[in-house]
Amino acid sequence: MISRRNLLISVPLLAIASSLYPHAAKSAPKADPWPRWQAHDPKNLAEIDFGDWDRLLQTYLTPSPTGINLFRYGAVSKADRAALDRLLTVLAGLPISTHNRTQQRAYWINLYNALTIQVVLNHFPVDSIMNINISPRFFSFGPWDKKLLQIEGEAISLNDIEHRILRPLWDDPRTHYVLNCASLGCPNLALSAYRAKDMEAKLDAAAQAYINHPRGVRFAGDDLIVSSIYKWFIADFGGDEAGVLAHLKQYADPALARRLNSHSQLDDTAYDWALNHTD
Repeated sequence: MISRRNLLISVPLLAIASSLYPHAAKSAPKADPWPRWQAHDPKNLAEIDFGDWDRLLQTYLTPSPTGINLFRYGAVSKADRAALDRLLTVLAGLPISTHNRTQQRAYWINLYNALTIQVVLNHFPVDSIMNINISPRFFSFGPWDKKLLQIEGEAISLNDIEHRILRPLWDDPRTHYVLNCASLGCPNLALSAYRAKDMEAKLDAAAQAYINHPRGVRFAGDDLIVSSIYKWFIADFGGDEAGVLAHLKQYADPALARRLNSHSQLDDTAYDWALNHTD
């Protein structure tokens, strides 16, 4: 069974947060579909322009030797911060319900990641996104429940996008590999925008990259240690540890898959909430 342990959090306050905020505790928000966002038009072939998001990523996102993509928050110019704000205003103003489902999926993923960058920039410098305590609920840590945008007349939070739109409406565990929470323990922020035309390939690539990186799956002696994502969202990975293991082996490189074959359970979990920042 998954043993209990403290998360790898670099700020003392976060040790307290880990017992209170669901992202850092034993559970996470359940997938709760918001029927409002099921509307789509399969005949609409229009492509959403994510060029400005690409330019921001290409300017400030840097692959590191550790395999984690790091963002240069402190280097973002006033002009580029304004450009990000304009991008989010433009995206929020789109009649997204009139687009087809593949465009909608790219839209919500890119919107989530761009909003996360905006939130961190608005509060930088911080050591962790968990220190950005703007969620309105009592004992709610982090920014995830704060309503950040109005889209088609609806107030939207990061949690709404992840847990009420993307997870339930697409029902795909690979969603977890394309949403970035600005933390070292999180799957990488992609170096370019997600687009409908190559979505499947990029979802698979993101899953493979995370699972074959030590922050996704690693061994300490004979103990199998996996990202806490697989504990928080176990329902999305088959509902039990056997389901998690089957999912991991699906994307594991051959050597890792062989080691996973010798395990019937997960021994421990870990997650690093330190900011994915570089100078």
